[in-house]
Amino acid sequence: MKYTRLGRTGLEVSRLCLGCMSFGEPDRGRHEWTLAEEPSRAIIRKAAEAGINFFDTANEYSAGSSEEILGRALRDFTRRDEIVVATKAFIPWRKAPNTGGLSRKALFQAIDDSLQRLGMDYVDLYQIHRWDPQTPIEETMEALHDIVKAGKARYIGASSMYAWQFAKAQHVAETRGWTRFVSMQPQVNLVYREEEREMLPLCLDQGVGVLPWSPLARGMLTRPWGITTSRSETDQFGQYLYGKTEENDRQVVAALEAVAAARDLPMAQVAMAWLLQKPAISSAIVGVTKAAQLDDALAALDIMLSAEESAALEEPYFPHRPVGF
Repeated sequence: MKYTRLGRTGLEVSRLCLGCMSFGEPDRGRHEWTLAEEPSRAIIRKAAEAGINFFDTANEYSAGSSEEILGRALRDFTRRDEIVVATKAFIPWRKAPNTGGLSRKALFQAIDDSLQRLGMDYVDLYQIHRWDPQTPIEETMEALHDIVKAGKARYIGASSMYAWQFAKAQHVAETRGWTRFVSMQPQVNLVYREEEREMLPLCLDQGVGVLPWSPLARGMLTRPWGITTSRSETDQFGQYLYGKTEENDRQVVAALEAVAAARDLPMAQVAMAWLLQKPAISSAIVGVTKAAQLDDALAALDIMLSAEESAALEEPYFPHRPVGF
């Protein structure tokens, strides 16, 4: 396993982060394709044994059961002082006032609930899952600062927002002497590269670690165009992300297939290697439901693409409208 520092912090993280949205009781939450506890534990154990020390979940994944499964598995398979556990808050956990968003009240409740489900005294990285237009950013940043000072989180991070919003949050924290975000978790992959315009340069300039989600475009970059899976056929969020760019996405997937064939490598490995070679990327969040998918991600760590190969992968891409915020 290869490791790096998360942004300008001293925190050491593996270049792959195990994303845990795939883990959770299928009858809880919004995704019927998630893995129940036993198959989830097998993948978590395999990741830990491969040297992955970074695990990312969220309070909304499978209505909290992702955190529960992850916490139990990590207690059995790892040492707490060696691993980095990240979770998130923002998505409402119930249809009622104050049960979501980034208010002081909601964040204090959310961190306590997450720690209880994880069975931990603290998380290493506490992230806001999205921008909250209903709550002043000053309220959110002060609450996050107080959560860190209370010892419930070691660092804070953000996810999927416009670069101006992220810059504003960092400015508010800096001018008030509050804790700043050390990481950004945006969507970055071969078929969605809009973050290369502003967010990635901003993070690189400011020393913020970047943790891209959906590095394989929810499986699109793992197989030739037209081949579907049970997940892709029922993935409503994937349809929202990519449903309006199918013609261009088809061209990108074809270019990926050609480069992978020329190297005699799986498409997933080539797509992941392309991402990991981007200078702003600290650790790629990989969500897997099969052990072989984790093997592909691990193998990508040792693949170096030439400048010509990277150019061939990138050439078909056309600008997309921003999505996922």
